[in-house]
Amino acid sequence: VHLIPVNPVREDGLNPKSRKRIMPDLLTEPPAIDPVYEAHVYCNIPTIAERSMEGHAPHYFKLVSVQVLIRHGDRYPLYAIPKTKRPDIDCMLVPSRKPSHPQLEAFIKHMSKGSAAQMDGSLSSLPRYPSHSLCEMGELTQTGVVQHLRNGQQLREIYINKHKLLPSDWTAKQLYLETTGKSRTLQSALALLYTFLPDFDWKKINMRHQWSTIFCSGSCDCPMRNHYLEEEQRRQYSLRVKNNDLEKIYVDMAKIVGIPTRQLRASNPIDSLLCYFCHNVTFPCTKTGCIGMEHFKVIKRHQLEDERERQEKKLYFLYALLATHPFLNQTVNRLQRIAEGKKEEVFVLYSAHDVTLSPVLSALGITEARFPRFAARLVFELWQDGKRPKEHFIRILYNGADVTFQTSFCKDHYKRSSKPMCPLEKFVNFVKRDMFLIFNSTSYYDACRRRAL
Repeated sequence: VHLIPVNPVREDGLNPKSRKRIMPDLLTEPPAIDPVYEAHVYCNIPTIAERSMEGHAPHYFKLVSVQVLIRHGDRYPLYAIPKTKRPDIDCMLVPSRKPSHPQLEAFIKHMSKGSAAQMDGSLSSLPRYPSHSLCEMGELTQTGVVQHLRNGQQLREIYINKHKLLPSDWTAKQLYLETTGKSRTLQSALALLYTFLPDFDWKKINMRHQWSTIFCSGSCDCPMRNHYLEEEQRRQYSLRVKNNDLEKIYVDMAKIVGIPTRQLRASNPIDSLLCYFCHNVTFPCTKTGCIGMEHFKVIKRHQLEDERERQEKKLYFLYALLATHPFLNQTVNRLQRIAEGKKEEVFVLYSAHDVTLSPVLSALGITEARFPRFAARLVFELWQDGKRPKEHFIRILYNGADVTFQTSFCKDHYKRSSKPMCPLEKFVNFVKRDMFLIFNSTSYYDACRRRAL
């Protein structure tokens, strides 16, 4: 069971027939929370070049490892609003259609030759790129592919061209690649790798399958994690039923489409509406009326209020600590091995979902972060001090912004340090020990079976 307000979708510039603009292009952040602006950020439409802080360090520091956790790119909805026509989005990749990318055509050709790749189990049967003229539910769109081609290109310029993280003759052992078993996460990973790697060689691509959306691998048995998730879902439900504006909007929308309000709510209309919004397609109409921007704004505003309350009530934080410990523990173990001189798995890519990134951000204490947009990226950089080679530091970046000193374990260090990063041991101590203090425990196993204080 996984949680969180399910979000959205949209895609590329698609065929323009009967297409009306439904949103203005907002470039400056409004002073107060604006649901339309926040939805625009969530869509992450690839237009202007993004400024990023990845790869920044004093000149005498050496970059020795990078681990990247991404959310898949823009996708078609997972839910449909009953009795309305599905949004007309084309999932064929057409390089001449916007949004596009200079390497999109080459990417399509390369993906059709992927027989030499090593893919775990069911991954080998998934398509390497989207190809339906009417998107299937949850399918990656051209926008989603372009978002990750751009991510890969940006990371390549920093980590390959500038910092030489991987040599031109890189080997499969220098990569660790893992994705959930959805076509949208596999395809997002391949798009990023295609523009990131010095030379995309199928024989060196060994993609591992992760069956859990929280990447807990063999450490998924955690009763208290499930307990906090259920408590968090009850909090979500309570907030929703108290919102009279939201209830009126659901009643009104249900009348428009001619179904019971309960059925409309269960169809999670925000997921579908975000697709219309992100792709600039007119919201659906029936003989009774049209769903409009006012409906969308009220539902999106409630989502934002829910995220804010979620941060305050701490139930989600307790869930997040237990949900993400296996993933963070694996991350720390790898960083420690590399700090000790191991040369394998220096670049790591996990391709995942909003329900993967969101708890990781929460567990790290990065409370100011927005809910993971399409193609969001969380990066862990490991640096070696050139003047003291035994000392290693980490930087953590979210969508290109340095959030290292927003983390709970490095907030105080920032006040005393002249270096723009965090000692590795602070991250290690947090994951191996301090994550469990709130549960009055000393281990993950114990915390999974003991209620927090």
